[in-house]
Amino acid sequence: MRHPPSFWQGPDGRRHPLARLLRPLSWIYGAVVARKLAQAQPTKVGCPVICIGNLTMGGVGKTPFADSLARLVTEMGYTPHLLLRGYGGHEQGPLRMTDAHTANAVGDEACMLAQQWPVWVAKDRAQGAQAAAAAGADVILMDDGFQNPSVYKDFSFVLIDKTAGLGNGLVFPAGPLREVPDAGVARADALVLVGDGDAALPTFPSDKRVFDAHIQIDTAAIPSGPLVAFAGIGRPQKFFDSLTEAGANIAHTEPFADHHPYSPSEINCIKAKAASLGAQLVTTEKDFARLSPADAEGITSIPARMALSPQDGLKATLTQIMARNTL
Repeated sequence: MRHPPSFWQGPDGRRHPLARLLRPLSWIYGAVVARKLAQAQPTKVGCPVICIGNLTMGGVGKTPFADSLARLVTEMGYTPHLLLRGYGGHEQGPLRMTDAHTANAVGDEACMLAQQWPVWVAKDRAQGAQAAAAAGADVILMDDGFQNPSVYKDFSFVLIDKTAGLGNGLVFPAGPLREVPDAGVARADALVLVGDGDAALPTFPSDKRVFDAHIQIDTAAIPSGPLVAFAGIGRPQKFFDSLTEAGANIAHTEPFADHHPYSPSEINCIKAKAASLGAQLVTTEKDFARLSPADAEGITSIPARMALSPQDGLKATLTQIMARNTL
């Protein structure tokens, strides 16, 4: 969702006239999702599938979390392949990412992850998972797809942003929820609470595994001197705040919608703004992946990683997943 409506945010948004008008469509949407999940006959692909999903539309950190899981299972001696739908790209797949693929073809997240990991893009998730398993994956990490029942999931992590929470608590299109939250929480194997905040969170059983996560930027990559920062992610302000907290000298910020396709004229305007301020340009890895080589010239990409806790508990969980799927 590139331009989420303002009434999706916060509990007061439930009373917005548009939210009330759209409630009947929300009931239909939620019922369709529930029926699809109940009637599904998911495909098993011969290796463990770990899903990284969420309950709301928009970004919450699934891709950095997938990267962190890939690092952990690699440390454990396994070969992970990552599976994405390729949001924002035109390729149907299933295809394995190469250096020749661009964000226009496969989406920015796939381009970003493919710098480190074997990545598959497939609109048909079952076909993509089967291709990854046939290519030698020990484990498939499915970035998004918690509400997609076509692939059997051995374990599902559901991420929730502690600042945004569940928004106005209503199902799409009246709110940001992809499904009724109680149903999603019940189906999840573990919850990952991302960031800091005091937004209302769904209730979950006391025996549900819960992890905390924080996205941390690479402070060593931040240039000195004044900066102009731009970002087209789920919540651009989080990136700007992270730079400020790291001590960066932010002269100007330019927020864009999630997955925004930058035009050369937009990038030229941002570069002109930076030049007028005597500043350097910085952006996120995800945004950088959407830039052409010419547009990317003179722009610094700031890497970000997700810190997870308790780390030992997460490793133990991954060990259990892999052990029960070892023939």
